[in-house]
Amino acid sequence: MSAGEPGSVVRRMLLGSQLRRLREARGITREAAGYSIRASESKISRMELGRVSFKTRDVEDLLTLYGITDEAERESLLSLAREANVAGWWHSYTDVLPSWFPTYVGLEGAASLIRAYEVQFVHGLLQTEEYARAVVLRGMKGASVADVERRVALRLERQKYLLADNAPEFHIVLDEAALRRPYGDREVMRGQLQHLIDISERPNVRLQVMPFSFGGHSGESGAFTILSFPESDLSDVVYLEQLTSALYLDKREDVAQYEQALKELQQDSPGPDESRDLLRGLLQLS
Repeated sequence: MSAGEPGSVVRRMLLGSQLRRLREARGITREAAGYSIRASESKISRMELGRVSFKTRDVEDLLTLYGITDEAERESLLSLAREANVAGWWHSYTDVLPSWFPTYVGLEGAASLIRAYEVQFVHGLLQTEEYARAVVLRGMKGASVADVERRVALRLERQKYLLADNAPEFHIVLDEAALRRPYGDREVMRGQLQHLIDISERPNVRLQVMPFSFGGHSGESGAFTILSFPESDLSDVVYLEQLTSALYLDKREDVAQYEQALKELQQDSPGPDESRDLLRGLLQLS
């Protein structure tokens, strides 16, 4: 993965997890580690979770504290730190993005498997340009035309992941509510439904629809996304978007509960072929 690609986020997470293992192996507290680099315990925690960028000097001082004297080992980790600080392609869109979203874009682009449930609207990776514009206009009331178009452009750029040679597996359950709630006019919705039918035929996309007729189901807590990575060092991450922030859950017990919820959603929803038929039915009615 070349510089500037989503791997920078993953490299931060990898470096953070390695620094955590080194610290724990030496029996050093986060507080003591923070003191050694003139930082707080919470700063060490954020570094170990890969949530902040790394200063080379801080990494050097921590490696010394942890007893890492082998030059090759030090350089390997310092190189990882330098690569982790490279800004991703989405960096130029940060003026129109919520503060928490660039991290998600980086994780999404580095994932080998993306599993999601969506209820309010069609998932961003599956939106047509016209539908995306209607969603952004609704969510960014009062924004300039230029800012709206930049947000739409970012969404379309993200969608290239699904079409790339090394595209991730994308398993999505869309609640029927997301398909019936209009964004834009009738033609926009018809175009969106047709796009879902078409893209659901891609070998890396598994699209299912949770119909109203099923009643209550395991997605009662709302939309969520589970990201899995090819690097064995990285745990799965659950992404939960809120009105003014987002949560990233990576504790095994938390992830397991969301995986179970999604598994039940997949089991209770019609399969991909039947879901396509459901989409065709909605298209005929629209």
